[in-house]
Amino acid sequence: MDIGTAKLPPQERRGIVHHQLDVLDVTETATVARYQEAASADIDSLLAAGRTPVIVGGSMMYIQGLLDNWRFPATDPQVRARYEAMLDEVGVAALHRHLASVDPAAAASILDTDARRIVRALEVVELTGEPFAASAPKIGEPRWGTKILALDRDTAELDGRIALRTRLMFANGLVDEVRA
Repeated sequence: MDIGTAKLPPQERRGIVHHQLDVLDVTETATVARYQEAASADIDSLLAAGRTPVIVGGSMMYIQGLLDNWRFPATDPQVRARYEAMLDEVGVAALHRHLASVDPAAAASILDTDARRIVRALEVVELTGEPFAASAPKIGEPRWGTKILALDRDTAELDGRIALRTRLMFANGLVDEVRA
């Protein structure tokens, strides 16, 4: 998914080695925990070689999970499948009401239309026996003495840039890439 992920082509990387690109097939699910483990190994390897890693882009949740070394509750495919089947049977609103009955705080913090997070919260509550918030990751001092630099843009300017990027993706063959 080179176009769909707006991946910088190798010839434009100016010889700078990039890590964590092309590590998943499009049929594989990306998770913060998987990224955290693999990126941590890359960073440790670079530091051991006397190199300075630069962590760039992506979801802030992935970056925060990496830098704060978040720990995530286990998953259980059978438990998740049961809640997904329940979702299909009763719908997202009813499943949200069920979450409210077992963990009111989680239900209050999760939109009643966010099926994925509702299912995950129910799975975590069942597996841990604790409220969903008990397993919430904490933001702390970043690992490796990392310095964090964030860029801010005017929302209208950012929206325009996103619209342009989207048009370019379609013009450059996004639909054919997805079909392939």
